[in-house]
Amino acid sequence: MNPTQQMISALEQTLQNLLLQKQTVNSQIKELSSALKELEHSSDSYRLLGNILIKSDKNSLKRQLEKDLNVLQLRLKSIEKQEASLTEKLHSLQKDFLSQIKQKKGDQNGNC
Repeated sequence: MNPTQQMISALEQTLQNLLLQKQTVNSQIKELSSALKELEHSSDSYRLLGNILIKSDKNSLKRQLEKDLNVLQLRLKSIEKQEASLTEKLHSLQKDFLSQIKQKKGDQNGNC
């Protein structure tokens, strides 16, 4: 495997890991959004602390959930920027690699 192939493989692996992170963050965002919606319709609110549910102030819990949601949305934007950058690099490397292969084939056909 030549260095370009190794770089392509490494970028693909990094991109795959990033996509898994993105999926996890999206799942957490959906979970928090759902919790905020449920909180609007409930009279009592509880927070999970370890294995114990503790009654919590509704407004305080709402502020914390909104803060956590904001952090996750920022994280998602960061992941999406990294994903775009990696995808661009990967496409560029793949294009260069394909032109190297075509050039080698052309050189081999010209030498015959």
